Amino acid sequence: MFSITDLDYRYGSQVIFDEAALKVESGWKVGLIGPNGCGKTTLFRLLTGQEALETGGISYPNGARIGYFDQKVGEMFGCDVVEQAVRCAGRVGELRNLLEDLEHDLGDPDKLDQMDTIMAKYSGLQAEFQILGGYDIEARAREVLAGLGFDKEKMDGDIGILSGGWKMRVALAGILLQQPDILLLDEPTNHLDLESILWLEGFIRDYRGTVVMTCHDHEFMNRVVSRIVEIDEGKLRIFPGDYDFYLAQRELEDKQRMAKFERQEAHVAREMRWINSFRAKARMASQAQSRLRKLDKLEKLEPPRSRRQKLVFKIPEPPRSGNDVFVAEGLDKCFGENLVYVDLDLHLRRTERWAVLGVNGAGKSTLLKIIMGDLDADDGVCKRGASLSTGYFAQHTTDLLHPEASVIDIMTAEFPTASIGHLRSCLACFGFDPDDLEKRTSVLSGGEKARLVLARMLYNPPNFLVLDEPTNHLDVESKQALLEALANYQGTIIFVSHDRHFLESLATHVLEIDASEATTYYGGYKGYVDATGHAGPGA
Repeated sequence: MFSITDLDYRYGSQVIFDEAALKVESGWKVGLIGPNGCGKTTLFRLLTGQEALETGGISYPNGARIGYFDQKVGEMFGCDVVEQAVRCAGRVGELRNLLEDLEHDLGDPDKLDQMDTIMAKYSGLQAEFQILGGYDIEARAREVLAGLGFDKEKMDGDIGILSGGWKMRVALAGILLQQPDILLLDEPTNHLDLESILWLEGFIRDYRGTVVMTCHDHEFMNRVVSRIVEIDEGKLRIFPGDYDFYLAQRELEDKQRMAKFERQEAHVAREMRWINSFRAKARMASQAQSRLRKLDKLEKLEPPRSRRQKLVFKIPEPPRSGNDVFVAEGLDKCFGENLVYVDLDLHLRRTERWAVLGVNGAGKSTLLKIIMGDLDADDGVCKRGASLSTGYFAQHTTDLLHPEASVIDIMTAEFPTASIGHLRSCLACFGFDPDDLEKRTSVLSGGEKARLVLARMLYNPPNFLVLDEPTNHLDVESKQALLEALANYQGTIIFVSHDRHFLESLATHVLEIDASEATTYYGGYKGYVDATGHAGPGA
């Protein structure tokens, strides 16, 4: 369906692609992976022509249509949600507007002398409109929007009053409605709840075209992709199979590379011992120099991935809190006529890890704001425990970073009395190299911003973490590092996440909010799945 040959691309002094090559066949479902900043979004922008090639080429079949979802929703106002989805549907939306204008012209008596030209143009556009499925576009828009979590009232409502997350869904719906030959999706599951994620899985699995997507949701990737493309040190490598197969293949390659690396290291060590023993002896000096020259010409193998530095988030032990961390009794909350909770009870105890589940708009973030004291309940009692210190990661937290401040500036402003060495060490634990410390936050990727906020929050860790979608924008490696750090964290956690691997690995309790009622499930996320049958790993 498309091919990339000898692609070179640099961002300043940073090499993004170095003679990269890739061929993707029609109908493939491809997962594009690599650490934050490696060039995933850049590759999408190159494929869509938004970035110019330096050297190399990208080729497509004649007439191939490309749809690209990049999470930039733009302005949305002045119509209902269904109409906005159609407007986001690319060519088919444009054709609908053009045909409406031509229909108006056909009924204009002042244009009788142009009727033949108008009719010819109308017939041509009408044929294209029909091929693209334009005559059922509104019905398809409602079907896709329903899959992405919109009820009829919201579909027919004003697009302008929706939050950024809901507008993101509308933009995604528009791209899906285009039905392009090549569908490029950059983190399509961000801002989706579990039900919408499951619907999107089915849509992509059944999609007839070619799909290339980035996604940090381990389970989602396993369900929908048939191949993995990894961006690795400027190259594009393809692996047949799902994400688990890729991990297994990578582990096998690392073992083989480790064996070769260790054999070479042992060979070099033996040679150097011999050379050092005989280089000072006159009759053996020339032979020693000859063997040394051979070592100098030896192509040094890179250490295998398992020997390279692994990203490890380190959370120091927090001060101990009281046994009762937060208690809510008979909590009520509404916004106008929208009833969020009725008589909600919640009891968080020290070291417990609670996951809050529910569809978008159910009130998950609202509950976290009430726990933080940023929002008042309408009725009921909220009690915070003794000796409590709280850290809050909200969905908009990364947007509050000063765009002109550097990475190290953010940390020194928060901890002015801390030593630079300690702050650098903390940032290193969260994946920031020395070269990253002077970067302005405005040039950081979404994942880098999230890691910076987490580093700032966990430098002097609180004993109670309130986390609203902490893994959004984190790459797989960063997400796993955060998961391992939180699993060993000695404080209490309440969090919202739609990542099933994260939920299953971390939660000890689940609070599900549904239709203004909250239900508690014990036994972690598995206990919740067993009890409800919802959104399980095998769903």
